[in-house]
Amino acid sequence: MSFNTPVDRRGTNSTKWDLMERLYGVSPKDGLAMWTADSDYATAPCVIEAVKATAEHGVFGYTFANDAYFSAIQWWMQTRHRWSIDKDWILTTQGLGNAIALCLDVWTEPGDAAVIFSPVYHEFAHKVNKAGRVVTECPLVRQGDTYMLDLDDAQARLTGREKMLIWCSPQNPSGRVWTADELRAVSAFARKNGLLLVSDEIHHDLVYAGHCFVPTAVAAPDDTDNTVYLTAASKTFNIAGQRTGNMIIPDPTLRSAMQKRLAMLDYNPSALGVAMITAAYSEEGAAWADAQIDHLQKNREIFDAGINAIPGVWSMPLQSTYLGWVSFEDTGMSHEEVSARIRDTAKIAVSQGPTFGTGGESFMRFNLATQTANVEEAVRRMQAAFADLQ
Repeated sequence: MSFNTPVDRRGTNSTKWDLMERLYGVSPKDGLAMWTADSDYATAPCVIEAVKATAEHGVFGYTFANDAYFSAIQWWMQTRHRWSIDKDWILTTQGLGNAIALCLDVWTEPGDAAVIFSPVYHEFAHKVNKAGRVVTECPLVRQGDTYMLDLDDAQARLTGREKMLIWCSPQNPSGRVWTADELRAVSAFARKNGLLLVSDEIHHDLVYAGHCFVPTAVAAPDDTDNTVYLTAASKTFNIAGQRTGNMIIPDPTLRSAMQKRLAMLDYNPSALGVAMITAAYSEEGAAWADAQIDHLQKNREIFDAGINAIPGVWSMPLQSTYLGWVSFEDTGMSHEEVSARIRDTAKIAVSQGPTFGTGGESFMRFNLATQTANVEEAVRRMQAAFADLQ
């Protein structure tokens, strides 16, 4: 169960490593890929064994999502998150990006608006815009080294065109774990304004000691008729390439509408995705996920100590996720200068803060789900790239 065994992902059609030169100008030959949110270490042994068993069977014909798959999801949500769900609530999609696009397609019309709280995962706004809908951006308020909600300000920003609120819990890019009271407030805000709440909870397993993730459905059980919950094993187990995620929809009317859309699109879960998730959501998978948190805890401690030693640079204390959210505001440098130093001198490909919307202008996001040696090397490179600030 080693997360520090080197894995060379170059030349494997890895988006993270094989596209970073094209997208960020950093060569994989001597650069570090710390942008897109997947991990650089192998998944849990139980998942690998499930893939081997499927391959050894040798027949890859038509399959379906069986009872073992649904039971594994139910077991995981109950055991890990104290959330009791019915089998019938679970619909499978081609990952959560696909799920968000489907939600926009089913429950909004071109020209409608969707609310997002920024800075937030850039694909929220991208999906809204690509669907021909409009983004209503409601900035979070930064208080010290964390983000807070300002629902009065959000209320004032509504135009009357909004039909949906796309919510991120835990929060990406900051790693903020929302409290039950905050989740209830967001849920009440959505209902008050006639907004369908779509809650993306993909990072729910990646929470550090001292913090507790609460599913939105558990925090606001009276609002399940107005909410679609999105979950996946992809971030937890580094299996995003299988493009398998879940919508959990308790309300029968909402669920029926999505089932009809999935049937029209002739979508069925992938056989390999079903096998991998069934294996992951198990006692063996849980033990691996716990060990991963220990590894990530060490990585974030090393990263934070090294980054915070650079004058004018600080990393937001992570409560969850493996995504370091780093501010360069106090350096006095422009975003372009900061970006150039990270790209050309440090040779690290990172996610650009402005792509996360209002509030991200002075930030960069660093992926820490890698071998500890890579985090240590990234710190050395960053300190050298900003050595004149020492």
